[in-house]
Formats: sequence, C-alpha cells, structure tokens
Amino acid sequence: MTMLQHAFDLQSPRLAPRPVPLVSRVIGLISPILFLTLTLQVFLRANLWGWSVGIAYILYDTALLLFTAWSILPLRHAARPVTPPLPATRPTLGVIIAARNEAPVLGVTIDRLAKQEDPPELILLADDGSNDDSARVLKELYGLTMPAPGEISGPAPGMPALRWLRLPHGGKARALNAAIIHVDTDLMLTVDADTLLAPGSLSAMRRAFAVEPELVAATGVIRPICGPQLSGRIFETFQRYEYVRNFLSRYAWMRQDGLLLISGAFAGFRRDAVLEVGGFDPECMVEDYELIHRLYRHSAETGRGWRTRVIGDAIASTDAPASPLAFLRQRRRWFGGFLQTQHWNRDMVGNASFGKLGTRMLPVKAVDTFQPIYGLTAFAVLISLFLTHGIALAVPILSVMVAKVALDLSFHLWSITLYRRWTGQTDGLGLGVAVLVSFAEPFTFQLLRHAGALWGWGAFLSGRESWVKQHRTAIPLLAEQV
Repeated sequence: MTMLQHAFDLQSPRLAPRPVPLVSRVIGLISPILFLTLTLQVFLRANLWGWSVGIAYILYDTALLLFTAWSILPLRHAARPVTPPLPATRPTLGVIIAARNEAPVLGVTIDRLAKQEDPPELILLADDGSNDDSARVLKELYGLTMPAPGEISGPAPGMPALRWLRLPHGGKARALNAAIIHVDTDLMLTVDADTLLAPGSLSAMRRAFAVEPELVAATGVIRPICGPQLSGRIFETFQRYEYVRNFLSRYAWMRQDGLLLISGAFAGFRRDAVLEVGGFDPECMVEDYELIHRLYRHSAETGRGWRTRVIGDAIASTDAPASPLAFLRQRRRWFGGFLQTQHWNRDMVGNASFGKLGTRMLPVKAVDTFQPIYGLTAFAVLISLFLTHGIALAVPILSVMVAKVALDLSFHLWSITLYRRWTGQTDGLGLGVAVLVSFAEPFTFQLLRHAGALWGWGAFLSGRESWVKQHRTAIPLLAEQV
C-alpha cells in the first residue's frame, strides 16, 4: 500500500505524447486561421460584414444551441417516478472529500452525507495539509483525534463510516490519489467540501452504476449557491441559468457517447477503472476532466465499451463564486485546465478510433478553445465600428444581435421546462428572471466569463496555476444555522 502511494506521488498517470494525425492538426488550425481572416474584415469592409467575427461567433453558438435543443427532446417526456429499489447486486460506495482549510463547511458537508437515506459505507476526508481550525472542528463534532501526517484516523465515535486521512499539502489530485488507496468499495464518489448533496442523491448514483456495468464515471447535476450579499445574489442568478444550460448540454453529449465533463465536485467512479488508468493527474489544473479523457482512451484501446453519464436525479448544491475576482479565478483555472487537456489529447481530435468522441465532441472542443477570443474580439470590433461609422452600421448589427437574443430566450424558456421535468428542481428558476438574464447576459456575465477564459489562456501558456482556496459565502451560513 505504501509503495502504491509512493508511485502515485512520483508518477504522472498521463500517457506519453502520441503521434498527431493530419486530420487533428487541420482541425486545430481552423479556428485561429478563420479568426484572423474574419477579424481583418473590419479593415476591409464598412458594412455588416466588417463584423464578420461577431457573425461567426453568433452562428457557431447558434449551431451548438440547435444541437442541444434536438438532443434534449426526449426530456419532453421525462417524469419523476417513484424511486425504484436498488438491484439485488448492490455495489458498495465510498465518498472522498478532498479539502484544504475548509473548517467552516466540513460539519455541514459531512453531516449531509451521513444523513442520506442510503448512506455510504465510507466517508474519507482527504485533508491536504490544512492549517486552519479543521482539527478542532473534527475533534468537537466527531471526536476524531488528529492522525500523524500520512496516517488515517480510526472510525469516528457515533459515525463509524467517517475517517480522517491527514496529508502533506500537495494539491487536490495527490490528495485524491492518496485517498483511493484507503477506499475498499466498488464505487468511489468525489465530493468537494463546499458541496451539499440533496436527499436521495447517493441512492441515484449507486443505482446508475448497479444497472449499467459499463458505466465508469458519472456526474450529478449541480446547482450553484452564493451568499446573501447583493453581489452574491447577482452572481447566483446568472450562474444558476448557466448551470441549467451546461447540464442540459452534458445530457446532449451523453446521448452522443461523448460526455467529457464529469464535475469533480460531485462525481462517481468505478474505483478499479480509475486505478487501471493511473488515478488523477497532479500536473493538470482540472484533474477530473483530464481523467475522463484517459478513461475514454483506455476504453477505446482495450475494447471495454466504457461509458459516462449525467444522472438527473442525483442533485447537489455547491458554493459558487460570489464576486467578480473569485469568478474570474475559477474560470481561469477551468479554462486553463481545459486547454491543457485538449493539448495533451490532440491526437484524439477527429480520430475515428475514438468513435463519436473523436469525430464529434473533440472537434467541437477544438473550436471552443478560441470561442472566448472570438467573443471578446467581436465585442471590441462592435464598439470600434460604432465609433468610426456611427448609426450607419447600428441597425443591421443590432438586428442580428436582437434576433440572436430572441432565439436564445426562446430556447432558454423551453429548456427550463425540460430541466424541471428532468431533475425535479424548480427553486430559483423563474421564467420572469430568465427573460431578464437572457437580455442582460450577452453584455455582462458572458463578457466576464470570456475574460476569465482569456486569463485561462495565460495560465495554460505559463503553466502557473494551483488549487486556490475560494472564499465561501453560502455554506458557512448554513453551518451556523445548524
């Protein structure tokens, strides 16, 4: 066991670079070449086509929207039936909470897990070198005595499933890898310390894996929550609707056998599959996203037929960024890690050996690498054209933008109805607010999201990013109420 942990610490599970096929290289060049060509139009044309980069951005976003709309049609008939019993072959399940300096939220997160109607056999806190009040909280709430570094505590009095693994600070991926060694269940769930599971969510995860032997990774549906301050309420509103679209998009790609986004904040895995591909990669900014690529690659190369899923009745709430800087930092890490993973796996892009993942999902992701650059440039060019050409260009460009907002609004209102049927969630999803968000988002939240992604380009090119602690604004208040 010690040797295995040592191996995790010393070796990156990422595979050596593979030869990149010509088709992958061509797909990778499309976005930057097209971007330069379209941006140059601002110097060549004094009409609507001078804003070609904006038109291309809108057309691409619309194509993705139409793809999602078509793919989520089955949700029209979704219902929330009586929860069926678990199959006779009931897989065991352990939960890993990787945390660093999360004392204010540990109690409510652990209690919510322990009080599930189908509680886990193991709750393992992988403490990544915390130096806050975590030890005091764990002692006062659960009677756990601080173990020596690298050691694991005994069962908590009154909560025998709870263990505490104390580790030197090494980052989230290393903490998860060290914890896997101590998990002896069929399934393992990763749950962030700032994520609260809704009742029945563990049963839904366990059931999904029980009925589908090929399922190796699944994400629950996550909703963001922020604090009561004005900025928190604003950010929660925008992020709530953003998450609705994102998880419907995951459902769409799941139907294409190309789901890559398994949220580590609430994710389920077959433990043996994760060990087989080498665990989480400490060198990646988004270790959960990178792992799914290796699972797909290994499945294709060995003919396993492994699958990933989004589970509509496995619901969790996560403490989301509630200020511009916190939001930008989160999106910097997310997008930087996305670029990192896309670069490492560029040989899969357009590669039919990886099925629809290679021929559909990953080419879209290759285009997505430049999407924020297109979006911000389109906005900058728009301002420039209005300043230099005035009202002459205002009417045609604004007509295109209004048509796009109207289309987005129609999809948004319809998709909320489908999302409610699929997940059973209704809180914070009023249609009136959705209308306001649809009109305001393109000129506010969307630009901020693109700015964070552009910062992510800097993190990717410089290789400088780490697991930065976010300031929690919602869950600590829940802990105080308890």
